[in-house]
Amino acid sequence: MVTREAEELFVKGLEAIEQNHLYLARTCLEQALALERSPGICSYLALCRAQTGGQFNEAIALAEEAVAGAPTNSWFYLNLGKVYLLAGDRKKSLDFLRKGLQFDSNPAILQELEAHGTRKPPPFPGLKRDHPLNRFVGMLLSRLGLR
Repeated sequence: MVTREAEELFVKGLEAIEQNHLYLARTCLEQALALERSPGICSYLALCRAQTGGQFNEAIALAEEAVAGAPTNSWFYLNLGKVYLLAGDRKKSLDFLRKGLQFDSNPAILQELEAHGTRKPPPFPGLKRDHPLNRFVGMLLSRLGLR
């Protein structure tokens, strides 16, 4: 059961996130976490920490704790996916985003997957994706707007 004060700080933190005031949100959520440890607070605090301070190891641990505490909440998978994406681990990010879709068809997850989850086929399918010819021609076609 979340205390009233922690809940007020959590709501204030979510409002700050919506208005893109990440440092205010982080402060509110850290105060809420000091009062009460809940999956929601952990998840959104993890996202704020990753976005503001680059504390990726702590953020990942908090986000994974949130997912473990509420394993069917798609919003927590979205936040964990965003934290991994900010940390530079695209593969794990996409894995968690897809796992979150198994529980709920969350439009925010679909939007993230659309932005980061699809890759175009290589220009020369017979060559490996990381072959210099595929990379160069792919970048050239993208810059020309033909891809």
